[in-house]
Amino acid sequence: MLRITSPEEGLELFKVLGSDVRVQIISLLLKNKQMSMNEIATSLNITNGALTSHIRKMETAGIITIQNDAAGHGNQKLCSLRMDKILLDFQTAEEIQNVYNVDIKVGHYSDYKVYPTCGIATHEKLIGEVDDTRYFSHPDRYNADILWFTKGFVEYEIPNFIPFNQKITQIMISAELSSEAPGVNSVWPSDITFSLNGTDLGIWTAPGDFGEVRGIFTPDWWFPNWNQYGLLKLLVINESGTYIDGLKISDVSINQFDLDYRSKMQFRLSVKDTSQHVGGLTIFGSSFGNYAQDIKVSISYVPI
Repeated sequence: MLRITSPEEGLELFKVLGSDVRVQIISLLLKNKQMSMNEIATSLNITNGALTSHIRKMETAGIITIQNDAAGHGNQKLCSLRMDKILLDFQTAEEIQNVYNVDIKVGHYSDYKVYPTCGIATHEKLIGEVDDTRYFSHPDRYNADILWFTKGFVEYEIPNFIPFNQKITQIMISAELSSEAPGVNSVWPSDITFSLNGTDLGIWTAPGDFGEVRGIFTPDWWFPNWNQYGLLKLLVINESGTYIDGLKISDVSINQFDLDYRSKMQFRLSVKDTSQHVGGLTIFGSSFGNYAQDIKVSISYVPI
């Protein structure tokens, strides 16, 4: 998911989308997931030369990714969509001023209980051994940029440094997530439950554990048959309820928590063994996956 917070920020993307041909390319890739340049050109009844110009612009804008199909005839280029959603979230200058932003590293969890398959790694190396839950307590975990487990939870304490005598009206949390399959499997659903201070906010079902192409920021030493990237999800808790990427997932509102400048906030991501789809969870940090970010939190506030 790509989040655009101002018209200026989205200008180049809007230019790229202002073409019937490029919109048709997106429709084709939504339907077929991955297609060669020849297949796209044939479907649109245009030449490969004309298609190349469109593909380059879409790749530069971050809409699609391209990889070489060395196993195919003529070393064809395969195209696939990089983002699953585009969210326009325009804010006024006043709204931006009344927001506290903080990034939380993947390994900065305050509590956990996980089950194999599981593991944790920094940008440079694995931390300990895979499928050994003890290493989730290793001191090096604070430098971790990826973690994964089949079921259980990790919990983060959200830093609260909003100004004195203010109350919290909205929390936005974004993170790159996927499920966790043995190896990789793009069709491996997992019900991920989000909770705040012990109250379940709602569930998002991760569609799979993606590994068909290397993540844009995934380091070169990472194993090719392991999780490569996830989907960027935006969780919003406001006065109307809880939302994922703009879609309401529950009626749990920020007012139920009565949060202010003194409040502690414990945010949990879990895969419960009672869920319909127990397919694990992978959390990607800034040096893994397709998005150069950690867990990003934005807290909106007003005077009490």
